[in-house]
Amino acid sequence: MNLAFTDVLPLLPEIFLLAAVSLILLIDLFLSDEQRFITYILSLLTLLGCGWLTLTTATGVPTYAMHGMFIDDLLSDTLKLMLYFVVAVVLVYSRSYIHARGMFQGEFFVLVLFATLGMMVMISASSLLTLYMGLELMSLSLYALVALQRDSAVSSEAAMKYFVLGALASGMLLYGMSMIYGATGSLDITRIATVLQAGVANNTVLVFGLVFIIAGLAFKLGAAPFHMWLPDVYQGAPTAVTLFIATATKIAAFAFVLRILAQGLQSMSPDWQQMMIIMAVLSMAIGNITAIAQTNFKRMLAYSTISHMGFLLLGLLAGDINGYSAAMFYIVTYTITGLGAFGMIMLLSRKGFEADNLEDLKGLNQRHPWYAFMMLIIMFSLAGVPPTVGFYAKLSVLQAVVNAGYTWLAVIAVIFSLIGAFYYLRVVRLMYFDKATDTHVIKPEGDVAFLMSANGLGVLALGILPQPLMALCAYAIQQSL
Repeated sequence: MNLAFTDVLPLLPEIFLLAAVSLILLIDLFLSDEQRFITYILSLLTLLGCGWLTLTTATGVPTYAMHGMFIDDLLSDTLKLMLYFVVAVVLVYSRSYIHARGMFQGEFFVLVLFATLGMMVMISASSLLTLYMGLELMSLSLYALVALQRDSAVSSEAAMKYFVLGALASGMLLYGMSMIYGATGSLDITRIATVLQAGVANNTVLVFGLVFIIAGLAFKLGAAPFHMWLPDVYQGAPTAVTLFIATATKIAAFAFVLRILAQGLQSMSPDWQQMMIIMAVLSMAIGNITAIAQTNFKRMLAYSTISHMGFLLLGLLAGDINGYSAAMFYIVTYTITGLGAFGMIMLLSRKGFEADNLEDLKGLNQRHPWYAFMMLIIMFSLAGVPPTVGFYAKLSVLQAVVNAGYTWLAVIAVIFSLIGAFYYLRVVRLMYFDKATDTHVIKPEGDVAFLMSANGLGVLALGILPQPLMALCAYAIQQSL
């Protein structure tokens, strides 16, 4: 197989990241614990370099590489830039938290960057083989990250559950892909779409494979009824790792679903839409109702994530450009809001104390009114209260669903959103109307304080002026699908 320079050019961000991670791994071997900050800085510079290369190599038109296994288009460039930003914020938010828990080690940063590389491959994959390779690189790194706190039995248990169920989901996904390959004779997503449009493939085998693929995708998204791993992993993993799983992986999972269903299996949309309707309703029901009973804040946010994935599926099952654009806008805004929610948990945490119970938020307004206000904005956005960006994200999805003829689904979504508002507003009540049980002074480092404030205000600003981001998402989808 001969590779020309044109085959390598679209892959420059991935090649650079792989080389940089290898170099960081070597440099870290010679650093003492006091010098570990160098690894942290190098990791941030690596993400900055990836961003620059992505912008430099962007052409605006779909460019295939590696004999059609890799694609560089506006969708992949937009999602990758979002991914770099999210991972960089995760590293900044996590710095003090992992330092206080003895996790400020080279392996944390290397595993995060390797997982990021896997996500980048998933985002730009144009073949079932490339998709699976990126997925496994991401998943294996995440299993190790969840278990990184070696002296924590809870983390080890969460990692074991994640690994076993993740391996099962990967097997189902791989089996489904093999069925699709058997029916179409190709692993190339574009070629699969062409064969399906021609109507020459065995429909029984295709549907059989589709069921397994949907099950695997639902697991990776954390959608019901394949959500059983998510609450335990969110609660058991170190909060820094939970933040990474709750935000960055969702961008890659969205790209994964879009590449397979919207590009490769669009001709089978009547089949996968029926499955997605069931999963969307179950996700919104289980997520919102179960979250009400939670006392652990991370576990509550885990069930909240399940309900949000239900909303994401609504946008995808609309099956048109408007639906995909709404789903992309939803996942981007959810990721930004999720950064703030889990970032606040780490902001309130300190050595020997995990601020992961709802009780720990009591009287936050008395302790630090500004951060209570930031958390109020974030909770309002998750609940879909105007004028935060969460309201417009949900509204755009509901409009796409209604336009696709699923008005009854939109009504169900609104009902479950109202139910979900209860547990978000409970957090606001605890912060503003209950007496503080923890009197520890909140004094984050300067860059963390700035980012957290920008995070909260950004959620509000995007709600007041959502059009530019909406237009970017719509344009990226139109140019790439």
